[in-house]
Amino acid sequence: VQLQASGGGLVQAGGSLRLSCAASGRIFGIGVMGWYRQAPGKQRDMVATITSGGSTNYVASVKGRFTISRDNAKNTVYLQMNNLKPEDTAVYYCNAFREIGQTSYWGQGTQVTVSS
Repeated sequence: VQLQASGGGLVQAGGSLRLSCAASGRIFGIGVMGWYRQAPGKQRDMVATITSGGSTNYVASVKGRFTISRDNAKNTVYLQMNNLKPEDTAVYYCNAFREIGQTSYWGQGTQVTVSS
């Protein structure tokens, strides 16, 4: 499975960005997809996840500002980020999880920088 993320960039505080992640290859059995982020000197943390059925989960700090969605026909997951804050600055990684074999796949990461 290959994950191609796009949509990062530089934005002022209060602005918006939309991240996209397209999955390709042997995508059979992919269940949960999600977005994680890693700020300099910190560990990689979950931002939002979505199941194939559309159930979502968010870290508390982004609830009400970020929306994760998924187009199963296009094998693509999105992250709409509104009211961005400087503390959202990080490299954002797309993730896909296959339950059979308990295998996790990662995209290459896309930089999101929020200036104050």
